[in-house]
Amino acid sequence: MKLRPYIPEKDFDIIKNWLPDERAHAMWCGSRFSFPIEKENFHAVLKEHAENYGDRPFAAADDNGRITGFFCISINTDTKAAFLRFVVVDPAIRGKGIGRQMIELAVEHALEADNARCVQLCVFAENESAVRCYTSAGFELVSKTPQAYEFKGEKFCRCFMEYKKQM
Repeated sequence: MKLRPYIPEKDFDIIKNWLPDERAHAMWCGSRFSFPIEKENFHAVLKEHAENYGDRPFAAADDNGRITGFFCISINTDTKAAFLRFVVVDPAIRGKGIGRQMIELAVEHALEADNARCVQLCVFAENESAVRCYTSAGFELVSKTPQAYEFKGEKFCRCFMEYKKQM
C-alpha cells in the first residue's frame, strides 16, 4: 500500500460510494459533508478544512493503484501534534487489515515527514470496528465525551485517541 495526495478528478467518484447509508455517513464525518456526498460540497469542506486547520487529503492505493482508503491529516506547528480526520476504507475490503495498514502509514508520514510528536483523532465509540482499528494501530484512548453528537435521536460518545511517538 502507498499513500498519495488525493486527486479530486480521479478519486472522488470512487470514495463517494463508500458510505451508503446515512448513519454510517454521520459516524464518519459528524454530518460535515452532505448526504449523499456531492462533489461540490465535499471539495468545499475539504478546502475549508485546509484553510482553517491545514488539512491535506490523502488516498491510499494498493499495489495495483486501486484506491482503498482516504483520510485528511493536519499538523499543529506549535504543538507538533498531527490530527487525522475523515478516515474511510472501501467497504468491500474492510476487516482485512487494510484500515490498520493505512493508519500506520499515515502515522509514519506524520512522525517522519511532518516531524509530529504524536498523532490524534476523534472517533465515535459506537463505531466499534474503527475503534478496534485505531487501537490495533497503536492509538490509546485519552478521553471520552458522552453524548457529544446526536443523530436521529441516537447520541454518540466521542473518543479522543492519541498515538505517541516512541522514544
